[in-house]
Amino acid sequence: MSKSTWKRAGVATLSAAALVAGLAGCDDGDAKAVGKALGDPLQALTAAYEKTSAAKSAKIQMTMSIEGVGAESGTMEMTGVQGWAPASMDITMKGSMLSAGNPDAPEQMRMVMLDNVMYMDMGEKQAAEMDGKRWMKLDLKAAAAESGDKALQKQMTGGLDNMNQDPSQQLALLLDSPDLKHVGAEKVNGMETEHYKGTLTFEQMLAANESSKLLSKEEHDKLIENVKKTGLKGYETEVWVNKDGYPARMDIGMEMAEGKVRIRADYSDYGTQSAVEAPPASETVDLFKMLQEAGAGEGAQG
Repeated sequence: MSKSTWKRAGVATLSAAALVAGLAGCDDGDAKAVGKALGDPLQALTAAYEKTSAAKSAKIQMTMSIEGVGAESGTMEMTGVQGWAPASMDITMKGSMLSAGNPDAPEQMRMVMLDNVMYMDMGEKQAAEMDGKRWMKLDLKAAAAESGDKALQKQMTGGLDNMNQDPSQQLALLLDSPDLKHVGAEKVNGMETEHYKGTLTFEQMLAANESSKLLSKEEHDKLIENVKKTGLKGYETEVWVNKDGYPARMDIGMEMAEGKVRIRADYSDYGTQSAVEAPPASETVDLFKMLQEAGAGEGAQG
């Protein structure tokens, strides 16, 4: 694979990764208190929010499917560990969305996110073409800042923030649902859980999104207008809370005029040490610098 092809593969893989956009134990006394709260949706999910927020990390298995929505239709599966205080992630991704329209993309890819920087493992074949450097690095905030484009900065940094979905914040959003209800007891991955569900409008989701606060009123109104054109009315969110008071599973569904999006996240081992580490610098290629150098070279030739 040539250097230019390697760059194209990296850019395409980053695009797929960006779609992931846009996710401690207790003593007997705590367990009994959680059990009493399970029948009351507001009380149960408030307790789950507090415990999940304090846990700060968990193992995750996530599946995303997109049907009939533009060119991104397909599936993506992600497994690994994530942290949300601070944000970090070490996951392996696979699925049709990873390689859509790009024959050079690997069948599966490990992605690490740490300190607002993404690292993508492009595999041994690509490493052989790049002096053993198999990791593609992209500091989105640095790239956006270098561009000098404020709109681009908001888009890229907001997209990075959204990649690491904090399950406690998803619970906080669900607490604002006007039709929150307790569905009943169900088993999830062999665990006894209580199932809750509710819906939220796009405006409610946007208001709770930290990156949306960077938008001007004009940008905010334009975004609302564009979303309404898609036919999206809202988000259907479901959560299954286990006996320890943590979410065992979360589902988010979005239906639009052209199709639908489904995201399912199964969580376990809350409070686990994520131990996310950046790959060695000797095995890393900085995509942003590579593109800068390519642009400088083309300018010199011109």
